[in-house]
Amino acid sequence: MLTAILFFFVIVAGTGGEICVSKAMRTVGEVHEFNPRAVARFVLKGLRVPWMWLGISMMGMAFFSLLTLLSFREVSWVVPMSALSYLAGALGATVFLREHVTRPRWLGIAVICAGVIIVWWSGR
Repeated sequence: MLTAILFFFVIVAGTGGEICVSKAMRTVGEVHEFNPRAVARFVLKGLRVPWMWLGISMMGMAFFSLLTLLSFREVSWVVPMSALSYLAGALGATVFLREHVTRPRWLGIAVICAGVIIVWWSGR
């Protein structure tokens, strides 16, 4: 049961954090100059967006859940299982960011999910 809860946080919080950070960065805009002053202004502008802080918090929760998982499960099982985040990312991007995910991407995600099922089945 603990494994399932931790995987939930790894996948949902990690992907949710990435979606929040992406939303924040779309608010901030693109980087056009790469000199230190322009990059510092860009970073400070990003830190003023609440979505950024929510995303960072969620990604931190996912990171510590992953560390906990790795303390009692094999890395050769945990890492492939965390690939379910590809499915969560595509669904989240479609629903929350209104992105269009192409058929070849969905096919690739389906192949990854099939691999996750094989790893899950073999690690039970």
